Amino acid sequence: MATTITTDCINCGACEPECPNEAISEGDSIYVIDPELCTECVGFYDHEACQAVCPVECCVPDPSNPEAEADLLERALRLHPDDGELKKRAEANTIASRFRK
Repeated sequence: MATTITTDCINCGACEPECPNEAISEGDSIYVIDPELCTECVGFYDHEACQAVCPVECCVPDPSNPEAEADLLERALRLHPDDGELKKRAEANTIASRFRK
């Protein structure tokens, strides 16, 4: 599932620079996550980076948009075609992922 930001967001902006996919942007009243860019940090971290820095823990998996690790990794590879390290980790099946904790 792509991550979403709940209305509990205090609009602090801590999450935006943490996203490896630039999926987070400032919305009208809270930050928002583009589900087409969100990979739940699969391939980059073993946790969702936005949630790790959020002071009010409002970055949560979106139950209305469930996605498998394989789909998220495919998206990460598509979004980062020139990332050789990501490709190597994917080929070796040693990617970082919250699904593997």
